[in-house]
Amino acid sequence: MRGQEPAQPNDMTAELTALPDTSAARNEGRAHAPRWHESTWVGRFQRNLASHDYVIGSYFVIVFFALLFGEGPGRPHSMHIMLMDFSLFFGGLLLTRGGIIKKTTPIGAFANAFFYRMTLFAATFLSYFQLRTILPAVSERAVDAQIYALDMKVFGFEPSLAWDHFVTPQTTEWFAFFYFGYFFILAIHVLPFVFAVNDEKLMSQFAIGIFTVFLSAHALYMAVPGYGPYRFLASEFHHELTGGRFWHLVLATVDSVGAQKDIFPSLHTAAPTFFAIYSWRHRDKLPFKYTWPIVAFCVSQIIIATMFLRWHYLIDIFAGLTLATIANLLGAYLSPWEIAHRKRLGVPPIFDPLVFPLPKPLTNAAEEPAE
Repeated sequence: MRGQEPAQPNDMTAELTALPDTSAARNEGRAHAPRWHESTWVGRFQRNLASHDYVIGSYFVIVFFALLFGEGPGRPHSMHIMLMDFSLFFGGLLLTRGGIIKKTTPIGAFANAFFYRMTLFAATFLSYFQLRTILPAVSERAVDAQIYALDMKVFGFEPSLAWDHFVTPQTTEWFAFFYFGYFFILAIHVLPFVFAVNDEKLMSQFAIGIFTVFLSAHALYMAVPGYGPYRFLASEFHHELTGGRFWHLVLATVDSVGAQKDIFPSLHTAAPTFFAIYSWRHRDKLPFKYTWPIVAFCVSQIIIATMFLRWHYLIDIFAGLTLATIANLLGAYLSPWEIAHRKRLGVPPIFDPLVFPLPKPLTNAAEEPAE
């Protein structure tokens, strides 16, 4: 039997074999070619966004769809307000995260950092005062009966009713003082972070937490609307709330700017509790080293005041405490990861330092040494 001759490659095989191997060159080209999110403005803008930017943006989307499918009066006007708020927020991000305000000069760097912080503050600040219009537009219902029934089933009592026999002008004024002091505690914690703090870790933890607290509460008000014990249980109280200056300040504030159906969760509980936990976690730093016990005491009185003054049910308080705890945990664990992730990508810090550009001192040309 004759041996089989080795097969000869055909012309096509030989031609392919002769071609140079370009796979390595292609891989090298891919490694050096800019990715989509690095080479386009949209991609770079998206990379510059921080976690709390998404939190705020998501809130506007939720409110818009809640209004779109709502059933209350005034929906077109409320949607117009929400679109204006979103335009303000997104416009601020374009100026700052989008790099329209250049950071190549000290004045530009200051303007970019300042407008970014003001964008976040204004978006959240305005959103609360507009709830007075938005909440009724989303729904006219109130679930006070269900909340009260849940309180009685779970806890067996309602604090606002149980404490009715303690109501006097003196006790009302005491708790009204702390209830109104909520705004002072809010200001002394938020304003320094907006205008003075430059520590990126502290800033990012605070921002993630505080925006989660406020905007989650605002969204939950639409899902669980209610007026509170002062209205639903009005016939059950035997002692009228009367007080002095601070009680009248509380009534005037609630009547003028209160959202009216903002009970679940209690924001008067969630926000101060967030500040207390945050201060305790950073008690190794100034000023928290000295302020956290004071804040903790004031927060305890504010929480009691929300029920004593008949604004909230007990379940509202537990919801506020839960929200504050979750927000602190999110800030504590998400912030370090985000800072490290941005450094790996070469993205600017979450918060640029807010350094006011002072002019350079003038020098006398005659006193300058000759070259």
